[in-house]
Amino acid sequence: MKIHHVALIVSDYERSKKFYTEILDCSVISEVYREEKNSHKLDLETDEGGRLELFSFPHPPARQSYPESCGLRHLAFEVQDVPQKREEFLSKGLDCEEIRIDEWTGKKFFFTVDPDGLPLEFYES
Repeated sequence: MKIHHVALIVSDYERSKKFYTEILDCSVISEVYREEKNSHKLDLETDEGGRLELFSFPHPPARQSYPESCGLRHLAFEVQDVPQKREEFLSKGLDCEEIRIDEWTGKKFFFTVDPDGLPLEFYES
């Protein structure tokens, strides 16, 4: 089996749509507004076929990230050139942590956050 998609509930639909499509360069597969739920649903795809679903709901509770709590810790994306990806994000105004080296694999990675504070990791392929 493989993971089909990751679903995220966002606090500001338009802000998150812009982030995931313009900053992370995900492609839109489909977008619907579900009037009965007052909710948007945006299906996205990464350039390697990974899928994300963004949902908006009225007044979702804030995600507890710090200190870390039980549940999703972070979302990780595989990239070929970690320093290049970090520079690309910095040039787009994204705040990124310094590049680190995974002590077990020797691979480079860094973290940033999405508009709702969800930690995003970019890990060397």
